[in-house]
Amino acid sequence: MAGKRRFTVKKLFITIFLILIIPFIYSGTTSLLSQTELDSPSSITESFVQDYGSIETNFCPQEDCETILTNFLASAQESIHCALFELNLPKVQQVLLEKSSSIDVKVVTDNDYLDEFDYPFVQEDSWGLMHNKFCIVDSKKISTGSMNPTLNGATKNDNNLLLIESQILAQNYDDEFQEMWSGTFKKGDPVKNSRVMLSETKIQNYFCPEDHCTERIKGELAKAKESIHFMTFSFTSQEISNILLLKKLDNLTIRGVMEARQVTKDSVYQQLLYQGVDVVKDQNKQNMHHKVFIIDGKTVITGSMNPTGGGNTRNDENILIIEDENIAQLFLKEWERVYG
Repeated sequence: MAGKRRFTVKKLFITIFLILIIPFIYSGTTSLLSQTELDSPSSITESFVQDYGSIETNFCPQEDCETILTNFLASAQESIHCALFELNLPKVQQVLLEKSSSIDVKVVTDNDYLDEFDYPFVQEDSWGLMHNKFCIVDSKKISTGSMNPTLNGATKNDNNLLLIESQILAQNYDDEFQEMWSGTFKKGDPVKNSRVMLSETKIQNYFCPEDHCTERIKGELAKAKESIHFMTFSFTSQEISNILLLKKLDNLTIRGVMEARQVTKDSVYQQLLYQGVDVVKDQNKQNMHHKVFIIDGKTVITGSMNPTGGGNTRNDENILIIEDENIAQLFLKEWERVYG
């Protein structure tokens, strides 16, 4: 009985701590976001720049992401600029080589993986992780998401691959690419047009670490009214976990799937589980590689950034916050598949 009583008291203490302390963290998120937004001219009025285009959502390996990405790159008529953490997918390598003979092809990759695709039009970062997975085609289309163009990334791991037509977003991504191509890694100018109305879809676009991605994610999660579903490869951010716990205390539905191999002593898995969050370890024999939050079944956060300290401050990363119920429902369906 004594052991059970100590366990109950400990849990009660943690719950009281969350009730008393997290609201200050929560309110701090708002004030910090406000200061960040004041520092960003494009975000002062919360306005969205109008653009027109489309978003195509793909999930690997259920869909043939290798062919989808290869065809996307093969459509280029003028230029291909890619920032890819790792690149060993044969068909993607082949199309980049073929295109490099006739159009402007440039690739930035992580220094640990340069040997996989080492050509004059490929440059490496110098330290940390260049963890992006995006390409810009003809200054008007981008590919992004969680998928590395590798054999495992396309055919074995659970991933998402987005193809987006938008000149404004393409310019955002190309500005980030040009910084890295010129040797500026893990820093740079804030994104110019962080808020884009793509046809009728609201999109926010940020690059880490210069755009304070953890704060952007926290601010969006704080808006949740009904539910948050998440799929995370690595999740160690206490700040983001605290928002989920606060929303759990507010009686929202919080459900998640985390990659089993990444549930370590630094992971927030045990903390979330202990506080009653419905979180499970993924059963994919390979990797559950998504970095996704789905809010109220209407908004999706995705990109290359894992919710970790390194993802926020030490890596080159990108995220998209997409307010579109149709897209969110596609991600929710993928969540249900992975959870199941």
